[in-house]
Amino acid sequence: MTIAIIVAVCIVLAVLAFLLPRLSRHPQRAVDKTLSAPQGAASHLPGKLGEWAQKPFGSSRRATSKSAAKGRQGRSKLPG
Repeated sequence: MTIAIIVAVCIVLAVLAFLLPRLSRHPQRAVDKTLSAPQGAASHLPGKLGEWAQKPFGSSRRATSKSAAKGRQGRSKLPG
């Protein structure tokens, strides 16, 4: 279920970044902030458990940022 939500968010961010590149930065920051809160909380767990617990949130943040960047990059390659 969580994976499906992250995939949907990535698709929405990519489409938004392609259609409205400047206005897509605010939703991207909101998603980043939403995913960084549990990542920060998970990092406080002791030892390796903290590293393992925060890894899915970091991967999700990286994926959403990449998809938004690719949407903007695709828009910048259009003529005119």
